[in-house]
Amino acid sequence: MKLSILIPVYNEKGTLSDVVSHVIKQDVEGVDSKEVIIVDDGSNDGSQGIIEDLMKRHPEDIKSFFQPRNMGKGSAIRKAIELASGDIAIIQDADLEYDPSDYPDLIMPILKGHADVVFGTRFMSNGPHRALYFRHAVGNRLLTLLSNMLTNLHLTDMETGYKVFRLDILKTIPLRSNRFGFEPEITAKIARRNLRIFEVPISYFGRTYGEGKKVTWKDGLQAIWVIFKYWLIDDSFKKIK
Repeated sequence: MKLSILIPVYNEKGTLSDVVSHVIKQDVEGVDSKEVIIVDDGSNDGSQGIIEDLMKRHPEDIKSFFQPRNMGKGSAIRKAIELASGDIAIIQDADLEYDPSDYPDLIMPILKGHADVVFGTRFMSNGPHRALYFRHAVGNRLLTLLSNMLTNLHLTDMETGYKVFRLDILKTIPLRSNRFGFEPEITAKIARRNLRIFEVPISYFGRTYGEGKKVTWKDGLQAIWVIFKYWLIDDSFKKIK
């Protein structure tokens, strides 16, 4: 079983090396091999040089791609999916908010044949959580509630950064959102496909805006638009050319 770790990067020079180091060292029972796919989304803070150095140090473990300009997290994830060749894919943000030590629990439902998709939830966890923005937590819960109402799923954390997929299925799902609309879009489309979805509690080490957090209220408004858009439009299968 091969695990593909998809890492979208935009201006994360302070944490990128540590994240990749944790990912490469993380052992997962049932996983025979791993590939790390880093897609830089037009960084201008030196992240590209760090990626090039990581490639030299781990040439057999890392693939990379450099977007010509900043196009958004969703766009970077699309490219990473295109490059991935494993059996299971997990999205790993390039900051330190999500802990790769959660991989075994996240991947187990797929390895056991119970799930097609696993979401890591920050709201069911007994693990450590940094206490940060109240309004963000409320916003996440409201977006999850709205998504649940229209998809008829019972998720606790639709906006989670940790999402795991059977890669053969993920490659058949068309993805249109370029920014953080990726989260509600993929949720709507896996619901349309009637895929087997599990949630697994995770730890969460959130960042402040001063530490590099990028999601804003504008992304929340976009998420609402995307939730309604893919409730109205069935766009869950790639068309064969």
